[in-house]
Amino acid sequence: MTHHLRGPQLPPSRGPLSAAVTGYLGGTGPLPRPAAAEEADPYGDDLQLALYLCYELHYRGFAGVDPEREWDPELLRVRGALEQRFLSALRADTPVHDSLDEALGALLVEPVDGTGVSHFLRDEGELWHLREYAALRSLYHLKEADPHAWVLPRLWGRAKAAMAAVEFDEFGGGRAERVHARLFADLMTDLGLDTAYGRHLDAAPAQMLAVVNLMSLFGLHRALRGALVGHFAEVEITSSPGSRRLAEAMRRNGAGPAAEFFYNEHVEADAVHEQVVRRDVIGGLLEEEPELAGDIAFGIDATEYLEDRLARRLLSDWRAGRSSLRTALSSEMAHTS
Repeated sequence: MTHHLRGPQLPPSRGPLSAAVTGYLGGTGPLPRPAAAEEADPYGDDLQLALYLCYELHYRGFAGVDPEREWDPELLRVRGALEQRFLSALRADTPVHDSLDEALGALLVEPVDGTGVSHFLRDEGELWHLREYAALRSLYHLKEADPHAWVLPRLWGRAKAAMAAVEFDEFGGGRAERVHARLFADLMTDLGLDTAYGRHLDAAPAQMLAVVNLMSLFGLHRALRGALVGHFAEVEITSSPGSRRLAEAMRRNGAGPAAEFFYNEHVEADAVHEQVVRRDVIGGLLEEEPELAGDIAFGIDATEYLEDRLARRLLSDWRAGRSSLRTALSSEMAHTS
């Protein structure tokens, strides 16, 4: 099995829920009681890692874990309890726009204060900031388009065709070397990071795990298909200006051609994708199922809510001159596939 397809090792636990799930997957202990999820912090390290472990079985799994665990009914019962705790908190805490038009309109307006992560990295970021950011975002970008692909069988007509067209670009337009996950691995190589899938899981704080878990939550549930389309819209519509700033940050710090190219590619591609997503994916879905407008808006707003929580964590740490990671990055250079 090649390096880039091998499942990662199970990570260290971060509390009783994740310890029990890790032990169960490793064959050394029982699962936690589903009711235990009700007592956990919905955004905390323990619940978010436990949920991440459950979701990862639907991607590449973990080294030494039986693939049959993906559909283990007892594990699915625990996952359901974790999901319910997370989703209920999101529905209660997310500031939701009054309408889908308002939610989409807000995405088209750049913040006037310019205080986001991409602004910081462009204006003040040093190479160590870029390495940390890439290590964290690797949990997202090395599976970038995968959870969105789950919505394809749940769409019809214009929405399905448009979604498939955008996904085709995300997966490299039929060229393996242009798959966006591959391009991000090349970026990591330029930054001297290990590109192994899941390598930086233990370094990621709960805020990053929640961002990744959200797209898995939406993707794995047909009932949340509208929310997944909203998540997809938020990502694609806001990507281009942020990617331009990140490309400038990479160039200013001499990060390397692949590091620069990844974000330049997203500036161009996502400017086109924005129009397709708004006009055809969302427009086509609403033609078929207009009752999903509220779910699409929730998907947009929940994505923004969790990204804002992550940004506050990163900027608080970086402006204080400290690392945002739970564990230090390895000094060894990235592996090659």
